[in-house]
Amino acid sequence: MTLFTRNTRRVSLTDAGASLLAALGPAVGQIDDAFAELARFQQRPSGHLRVTAPRAFGFLLARHLVPRMQARYPDITFDLSLDDGLVDLLAAGYDAGVRLGQAIAQDMVAVRLSRPLSWSLVASPRYVEEHGAPAVPRQLLAHRTIRYRFSTSGALPPWRLRDGEGEFQLDTQAALCANDTRMIAELARQGLGIAYLPDIEIEDDVAHGRLVRVLAGCVPETSGLYLYFPMRSQNQPKMRALVEQVSILAGEGVLDIAPGPV
Repeated sequence: MTLFTRNTRRVSLTDAGASLLAALGPAVGQIDDAFAELARFQQRPSGHLRVTAPRAFGFLLARHLVPRMQARYPDITFDLSLDDGLVDLLAAGYDAGVRLGQAIAQDMVAVRLSRPLSWSLVASPRYVEEHGAPAVPRQLLAHRTIRYRFSTSGALPPWRLRDGEGEFQLDTQAALCANDTRMIAELARQGLGIAYLPDIEIEDDVAHGRLVRVLAGCVPETSGLYLYFPMRSQNQPKMRALVEQVSILAGEGVLDIAPGPV
């Protein structure tokens, strides 16, 4: 059946062709609309975001970031995992993570969330009364210390310290180990040793006298917290939305958990 005719100047539909076009017109319009909606979907932030973050930072995500994201991007769902240890995002199936800057691999995209974090060496008043306080950092080698252990590698990260000669790392003899900073703080409150903890974890204990700082001024700040994710993910709409919102919140200071230098 001939649907159109052609000559040297023009192409025109036959009666059969015009009838077929009229019949298919609504279907063609629906196909065009479906492709347009698909294009809009590809640009609209949507999907599932799996994010790993330190425990001390998790409440800020729950209080500020997640409600904001849910209000603006209802098609994005969240799966949050709180873990203080190092996490391989690709191996563990996470889209993004939050960690200290110095712990992030160089092949990751990193977005600053907080100013540098302050840390302290702390012990209970009872421990200091019974064992005394170290006068210089290297005297920590003679004290009972409570160390953090990474749950994945099992490694004990050395303590970053400084004295009159500069910064250095110290591996103390661990009397106790734990993979949770809250547990380490509790062990220190019980008088079981000296702990190395972020100020956000112990500022209330110090204010109420449950813990006291030792070697004040001998603990350098760390780089602060960063959102990080694989470079190949940076053009995903859901990731662009996440970066946009954490950048806004970081600029407002609401994600800044550091109380300031010791």
